[in-house]
Amino acid sequence: MSSLFEQVDFTSGQVRSRFVVARLDDNSHVNRHAGAPIAADDGAIAAALVDVSIPALLCSLVHMTGDPSWLRTDIRPQVAILNDYQGGMPVEMQARARALALPVIADYRDSGARPQPLSNDIVREMMEFVACAPLSDADAEMFLDDLQLDGTDHHAWQPDLPRSPEAIAANDVIVIGCGESGLLAALRLAQAGLAFTVLEKSAGPGGTWWDNRYPGARVDIGSHFYCYSFEPSDHWSEYFAQHHELREYFATTLDTYGLRQRCRFETEVISAEFEPVSHRWNVTIRSSDGSVETVSARFVISAVGALNQPNIPDIPGLTDFAGPVFHSARWDQSVDIEAVRFGLIGAGASGFQIAPTIADQVEHLTVFQRTAQWMLPNMNYHRAVPDGDRWAMRHLPFYGRWFRFLTFYPGSGINIGWTRVDPDYHDPTGQATSEVNALRRQQFSGWITSQLADRPDLVEKCIPDYPPSAKRMLQDNGSWLTCLKKSNVELVRAGIERVVPQGVVTVDGELHELDVICLATGFRHNDFLWPIEFIGRDGESLRERWGNEPSAFLGITVPDFPNLFCLYGPGTNLAHGASLIFQSESQVNYIMSALHATIDGGHTCIEVTDSAHDEYAERYQTEIAQTIWAHWRVRHSHFKNADGKVFTLSPWSISDYWRWMRSVDPGDYVFS
Repeated sequence: MSSLFEQVDFTSGQVRSRFVVARLDDNSHVNRHAGAPIAADDGAIAAALVDVSIPALLCSLVHMTGDPSWLRTDIRPQVAILNDYQGGMPVEMQARARALALPVIADYRDSGARPQPLSNDIVREMMEFVACAPLSDADAEMFLDDLQLDGTDHHAWQPDLPRSPEAIAANDVIVIGCGESGLLAALRLAQAGLAFTVLEKSAGPGGTWWDNRYPGARVDIGSHFYCYSFEPSDHWSEYFAQHHELREYFATTLDTYGLRQRCRFETEVISAEFEPVSHRWNVTIRSSDGSVETVSARFVISAVGALNQPNIPDIPGLTDFAGPVFHSARWDQSVDIEAVRFGLIGAGASGFQIAPTIADQVEHLTVFQRTAQWMLPNMNYHRAVPDGDRWAMRHLPFYGRWFRFLTFYPGSGINIGWTRVDPDYHDPTGQATSEVNALRRQQFSGWITSQLADRPDLVEKCIPDYPPSAKRMLQDNGSWLTCLKKSNVELVRAGIERVVPQGVVTVDGELHELDVICLATGFRHNDFLWPIEFIGRDGESLRERWGNEPSAFLGITVPDFPNLFCLYGPGTNLAHGASLIFQSESQVNYIMSALHATIDGGHTCIEVTDSAHDEYAERYQTEIAQTIWAHWRVRHSHFKNADGKVFTLSPWSISDYWRWMRSVDPGDYVFS
């Protein structure tokens, strides 16, 4: 017999689809999230349970037994806080849960390890149990979709109608970029049976994780959520994976889905021009040998990202330096930094990771920091996933899915109230935007000063003068401030006047003698799709149209540029929740809907209307101007353009944007 799980649209109450969760009578369907067979004895299981997340374990017990009473005792998470994997549960409560779980898991093992079917009501109760709060119908639907408890990939697109080889060839797609979003687009196109080619300037997949190989590079979204929803996440060795493991993950995904042969690596896109008669894009590319050619496709999906083109600061004399100079995203592996005088210009996200990693290796480290950064305390930031937790993710039914939800929900961005500046809150210094923000400032300042009790000279340098969260928040387990206190580390907050052959001269006239300079100065975030030149239907350059204020409908489509779709386009970066991979899954789903509407409708062209775009753009600016990221106190931020306006970030709740991405509204487009 088969156990069925009904996916309900909580808004309408209607059953959208039925799919198999686990098949108990044969092996025709294997739910990859239901857990591998358990061979461990009771002692090994008990040892593993010491390492697990108790909220996720209790949810797994419901799957094992079909009994929701595990959710209805006094053993329960107390609060849902980002990076707290135990939900604030006291140690004694955790121990009681482990003791109760051991015989249940042993019995589950001995009885054949068959998960029990669960109703939607129970699954909803489980989500609210872990969240420690009720969920709206819309939010519950989004989380349910991401959980994928049925073991199938919910967004694997299939054609509605059979397509002839001629139709497939005529509706081919070029994907520009093979980072996480371009790879995902390729995967979906392959599932849909469409012809496509991926063009990638680098030698392999991974995008920013292919490029960024500097010491200490790691993700700052939990690994178990910073991955595709349809892939199990039991392989991560750290809760916040390092660059080499992320690179391996994307390479493995590429090969698992047989996509490598559809990619042209070391191929740079120079320009793309729309031909209005044929309704096709002519894309000019340059190969690694320098040869240039033009290829053609019906559709173009730009997955070039926004954090891939290094921002090289305009510092006088930079080219005069006698030693090596390189950007953090182009770390020079040939340079031996052992026992050198190392200059790190910039201490944002990259510099924050580099400095603690190399401080004990270099002779002297000079950190030039223009602006102090707020940091979020996170003691799991450098923590390895213990063996017991990895065992649970591989063997306990749906444990990994609930751990994913546990890491997703507290940082899900479904509540955007905190991102808005309170117009009734008055702080003439501009260092807080609301009472809640002021409290966060007090808490984060306390975290910083508590680590600098023995170095009061650093406190003023390390407390930012702008509201918390107004710039990118950095993850901190104490390594950054510990690094700054080392005897061979100097934090310089004076501005840089120029670079000379011997080192860096600051505006106070001091020469800081250096052997190596690393520019941890970020990326050209506001230069979307740069340096590719896109020419639209009427011969207009997209770069010229956008100028300093890029805009796209839903961040994806632009009037007069038919059949062009942007992933991670204007106004879609996230500073308030979820992850860019989650965002990409939503956007790729929308683009696939657009492709199917065009192709299956017998059309060759899809173009967003001026009215849809303009209305969205106006609403976007109204919303983003009210947010903390647009606050006047922030003088230096890659979120802002040269005029201090924000066109990079999403002001929308995650669940709202996810809902908009479910499918294309034909009324927003013209088909031809």
